[in-house]
Amino acid sequence: MAAPHAQSAADPDRGADASLSSRDHKPAGRLPLLALGVGSFGIGTGEFVIMGLLPDAATDLGISIPQAGHLISAYALGVVVGAPLLAVLGARWPRRNLLIALMAVFAAGNIASALAPSYLSMMVARLLTGFPHGTYFGVAALVAASLVPRERRAQAVGLVMLGLTTATLVGVPIAAAVGTWLGWRSAFVIVGALGALTALLVWRWVPFVPADRRASPLRELSALGRKQVWLTLGIGAIGFGGMFSVFSYIKPTMLELAHMPAAGIPVVLALFGIGMVAGNLAGARLADKALMPTVGGVLVWTALVLGAFTLTASHAWLAAFNVLLVGTAVALGPALQIRLMDVAGDAQTLAAALNHSAFNLANALGAWLGGLTIAAGFGWESTGWVGLLLALGGLVIYAWSMLSMERRVPAAA
Repeated sequence: MAAPHAQSAADPDRGADASLSSRDHKPAGRLPLLALGVGSFGIGTGEFVIMGLLPDAATDLGISIPQAGHLISAYALGVVVGAPLLAVLGARWPRRNLLIALMAVFAAGNIASALAPSYLSMMVARLLTGFPHGTYFGVAALVAASLVPRERRAQAVGLVMLGLTTATLVGVPIAAAVGTWLGWRSAFVIVGALGALTALLVWRWVPFVPADRRASPLRELSALGRKQVWLTLGIGAIGFGGMFSVFSYIKPTMLELAHMPAAGIPVVLALFGIGMVAGNLAGARLADKALMPTVGGVLVWTALVLGAFTLTASHAWLAAFNVLLVGTAVALGPALQIRLMDVAGDAQTLAAALNHSAFNLANALGAWLGGLTIAAGFGWESTGWVGLLLALGGLVIYAWSMLSMERRVPAAA
């Protein structure tokens, strides 16, 4: 058997087929990446737009605003459950066909949300709409990486995820405004139309590649037996949670602690979106140059900007600028996506999809811990301390991953 190349030796968990990219690939046109990016834009808009329309939805459905908030949790639960389930069930599908099917389900779920006559039916619709989320991002990342040379994989994945970060800056405000003018249900009609448009664009622009005949649900499940897969998911689930601990409570923090006028809140939210877009693009470029140093560096940066928030939170415009910096923590996303491709061996689809389950767990963990410290009387700025500790927790898992790799290399030699 031929000796593995140097990168495989440095990372024994990485299989021979870990990357879909080929060194012989020429740079792909932008149209396939644009099609995939439209899907991520639609998913990002659909996930977050409900947050700005909760009072309208609560009134129409005859429930309280806290009950309406459970619609957000239902979607997140759908993401966590649906990502591994659909990745395993779709293992034998050609990836273009799987992407089309996922976006068709997403579109149908949003139309069902717009038509839901009751709270219960709306809960079911949001749960099912979340199912395609993680699998779509995972498969889209794999397809994007396969379309470009190996040294540009992270940038291709970053372009797909750019749709998600742009949604927070453009899609969500527009859909929320339309929902306010025409009724909250119209926002879900718009998102459903984006899903249908994505299915059409993927069919038209993404090259068809036959399914891997060796693929199977059992092979995908083999990813769960790889230590480096779990450690990478742990970095995302813990280290990424700090961003959400701060952002989940940013409005009351700015209003009550920083005494910012209510008119300034949209500016703060826009700054967060700008930070996400910048972080996504910068993180993707850095990951293509040095993958694991980028992961570690972003975690250190995240710890610093979240720790700084504890000092700036009481000063309106310093806090606003700090929120922009907190948004750049999303730079971790493309790097971890590529890392999972490298350590998943033959179980590419499941590992890639689980990345977004990990990010949703980070969302839930960060918001929950931030809420606990506020409820305990530590003040609004305490979310920054929570974020700092979560980023440091991510660094501990990162160090564990690196040490585990170093210990295994001599054994494999």
